[in-house]
Amino acid sequence: MEYNPGWNSSSVNLLHVRAVGPEDSLHYVWSSIGAPSVLLVATRSPSSALRVNWTQLLSPSPAGAVWIDPPDSVVYSSAVVFTKLFEFSEAKPLGELFYPTYDLSEFSWDSLNHTLNHTALTAELRGVPATDPGGAFANGSLAFRVTAYEAGGRARPLPSLLHTADSSQLEFILAGVLPRGNGSRFLLQLAAVEPAGAARRLRARSSIDDEYTPSVFQELSLVAEAPNSSCPLSFLQWKAAAYGSPSPRREDGIQCRAGGLQVANGSLPGASLLQAFFGDSLGSTCTVSVLNVSFGGEEGHVYQERRYLSWSVLLGFGEPPRDTFSPLVISIAAVALGTPLAVLLLGSCLVLLAQRRRYSEYEPIN
Repeated sequence: MEYNPGWNSSSVNLLHVRAVGPEDSLHYVWSSIGAPSVLLVATRSPSSALRVNWTQLLSPSPAGAVWIDPPDSVVYSSAVVFTKLFEFSEAKPLGELFYPTYDLSEFSWDSLNHTLNHTALTAELRGVPATDPGGAFANGSLAFRVTAYEAGGRARPLPSLLHTADSSQLEFILAGVLPRGNGSRFLLQLAAVEPAGAARRLRARSSIDDEYTPSVFQELSLVAEAPNSSCPLSFLQWKAAAYGSPSPRREDGIQCRAGGLQVANGSLPGASLLQAFFGDSLGSTCTVSVLNVSFGGEEGHVYQERRYLSWSVLLGFGEPPRDTFSPLVISIAAVALGTPLAVLLLGSCLVLLAQRRRYSEYEPIN
């Protein structure tokens, strides 16, 4: 992990996470220059490196300011940008009432270097609106917490997402922000960028196994797919739940819903990092898909009471990790289902044996 490589100032944030394999390397580039975004690049070279022209990146025309060296080692690149935060409430009988939108490209962000932990491989990007006339962020903030991994495993706090060494976790946190209405709900908008030929698709999978995420039976994935290929290129994966506590428990759950995936036309305003890497192709040949993720519902107003919201999502390359039943659950199920079956078989055998041994003291009539 390296912070602002080749730049000594902390007035802007760019975090480069590099994972090196025997014959390839993966690059994650997180930035708050413009809207918060992450660039994902896979290369076929273990020695590929990130290059940044800082003067050009911070200029009004950043195209070409970020690249991977050598350029011909890049086999796949993608990006995700978090564009806006909406707040709305159910205003009966008028329906949904939306308040003025928070544009994340107009936020003021703290230095990420203060939260960078090279041992735990974590960092936190925290910000507030540059102008906040209503004072909603006077005692609060919006943050993106990044976690990289060196091996496969499972995150400890809920929703305990399963991860691999090829993935990173992002946690969206809204803490202490004053709602602008009674029963306010929030909606986070994100956009995924794919090169020509690839497209995003939203998957939903239901399972009866909620061992690691109690009472949450749905998992969603936003996967990038290439034509004529059954293997995804990259993914975003999350459970259908957010939480209203820094130490989440089952009762802290907040309903999480994903809207329909929409294809956006044109470029993404405020996405400086994406413009710097993709250049002119961002608005011409790249495919931009927009997804809205909302938090809250009719089950209660958890954020209204606790002023805290966290949502975790996994980003990575290839096929999303898939939860399977653990040996403990398999053992419990085997005992629960096997014991009645064994008793039934044993009882049937005893009945048959008793019938064969039945006799009478009377002699049969010839």
